Amino acid sequence: METLTEKQKREWSHRGFFVVKGFADVALCETMRKDVLDLVRRADRGESILPTFIQAEARIAENASGPEDRVSKVFRIHRELPTFREFACDPRLGDLIGNLLGPDLDCFLSQFIFKLPGAMGQPWHQDSFYFHFDRGPQVGVWLAVTDATPTNGPLWVLPGSHVEPVHEVVPDRREHANLGYVEIVDHDTSSEEMLLMEAGDLLVFHSHLMHRSTDNESSQMRAAMVYHFASAETQDLSVEKIGFVPPNIDWMPTRRTAK
Repeated sequence: METLTEKQKREWSHRGFFVVKGFADVALCETMRKDVLDLVRRADRGESILPTFIQAEARIAENASGPEDRVSKVFRIHRELPTFREFACDPRLGDLIGNLLGPDLDCFLSQFIFKLPGAMGQPWHQDSFYFHFDRGPQVGVWLAVTDATPTNGPLWVLPGSHVEPVHEVVPDRREHANLGYVEIVDHDTSSEEMLLMEAGDLLVFHSHLMHRSTDNESSQMRAAMVYHFASAETQDLSVEKIGFVPPNIDWMPTRRTAK
């Protein structure tokens, strides 16, 4: 297993995240984008895309034309489509995350985020709020499929917040807010940092890290492919804690080491 650099170790420990510049080829990012567009268009023609499913954009642009102009996110994409499954199982990615969670890993959640022009951002939250497991943390990876610029709704993070517990939240009450969005309020976020990324850059982040995104005020989509990983020993307690397994959860082994 390749080890993390000293800088990556330091940033993970003290800040709760690090960015790997140019982790993926731009050509792979374009293939991902095209594969998702094809999936959305097949669904629009009435073809089954199960177990993958689409979340519609709540605030649709006036000039929307094709089915892809009405999509917010595509979930459970890491198992069925080869491009996304192969990335989830990439040994380089396994080495990065294995240094943080241990050698044996599962991917349990994936989403392709369209972030279309005019799409709303997501308020301050921690991903662990949505996870009901017997241990933590989990690790998220956020691959910039297109450039993330100051105007197209980039991520903002609160460095060091990964050492805090999962905070109480309130529902996102904005008109047209996406289903399930919540917000952490009454928290000092003055030390927030904006993450400007180029296509192919990879953000690796702790599941307790507070982060948000802003509205896309540009004329271009800000696409990203997001995976969440856990130790293979993790037990999903969703049924015991909330009565059901969320529909976007799909456990798939991605890395196993010889015993």
